Amino acid sequence: MKNKEHPKLKIANAWKSSILLVAAFLFVSQLSAQVDSNSIVVHKDPRIDLLIKKQIQINEETTRDSRRNVPGYRIQVINSSDRNKVFAAKTKIYQDFPELKPYLIYQPPNYKLKVGNFKTPEEADPYLKELSKMFPSGVYVIHDVIEIKLEKPE
Repeated sequence: MKNKEHPKLKIANAWKSSILLVAAFLFVSQLSAQVDSNSIVVHKDPRIDLLIKKQIQINEETTRDSRRNVPGYRIQVINSSDRNKVFAAKTKIYQDFPELKPYLIYQPPNYKLKVGNFKTPEEADPYLKELSKMFPSGVYVIHDVIEIKLEKPE
């Protein structure tokens, strides 16, 4: 005689098998997710590295070749602990002397405002006279390291 299972028992066994299969799948996928969560895979075009290297080279050449620091002179316009006063002087210089580059230095507790990049003190004299009229207290030429622009040979 054949062993016939009851239909309800067949369905119950099928459900048990399905639940067991889903549970096993979830367990394995959870292990897989834990392994993969510690690493990131990035797919990129290898030409990006070439572009980055080229930009680094351009930046180094531009910075190195366009300016050089040499001994020279600047005009010290103001030396004060009043930050607002120094920034107001810097703004005034930007407006009246756009060709002079201002340099703001903070040496606690004072702010110093220096302007220009002059190779000789004589080169600074015309500006010194004008700045002395605008800022009557303590404008003078000082020895400093200045930036000079290098001319590119053609």
